[in-house]
Amino acid sequence: MTLTAPDPAPQALAPPVVVGIDPSLTGTGIASSNGWVEVHGYKRPRAKDPGITQLPHPERIQAMRDLLALVATTIGYPDLAVIELPAVSRSGGGAHERGWFWWQLYHHLTTNEVPVALMAPNARALYATGKGNAAKGAVIDAVSRRYPAWTTDGNDNAADAVTLMAAGRDWLGHPLTTLPKTHRAALDKATWPTLPGDPR
Repeated sequence: MTLTAPDPAPQALAPPVVVGIDPSLTGTGIASSNGWVEVHGYKRPRAKDPGITQLPHPERIQAMRDLLALVATTIGYPDLAVIELPAVSRSGGGAHERGWFWWQLYHHLTTNEVPVALMAPNARALYATGKGNAAKGAVIDAVSRRYPAWTTDGNDNAADAVTLMAAGRDWLGHPLTTLPKTHRAALDKATWPTLPGDPR
């Protein structure tokens, strides 16, 4: 599902280019400082046999590989990628598949020398709203108010990606807007890469 077309992007910012990524098999949110937001995923297929709740493994891994390729192509090669860390408390079906997807995406970026920052879900919520335990709706509302140029259509995956992208721009010294100290405290909770020539 594409929320906005990635080109043209008249509201694109000057470099550095930062991409925020909220990885998910059913809806990976991707937001770029070049002015676009996209959400890509697949509906976990169900076999026709009522007794089978998953696709056979060969078909399942192919679906995940196809999604990984699409997401990687969409991200491109930004100056910084900010990825949301997995919610380790989250359980249920598909946990091992989500883990595979996250690590494969991380591997793709680092192999291609894209600097990667890591932000936990509570830090992402803190940056967006000032509260680390904020509900999805509060994050969506905050993003729509503070970053109206990035249209999320009320999609929480898209809103999370915009937040991650905005945090990355802020850390690089190119914030999208002025935020209170309570929000920016989230930057100290993230793991940031070492950039060439950066004295930090």
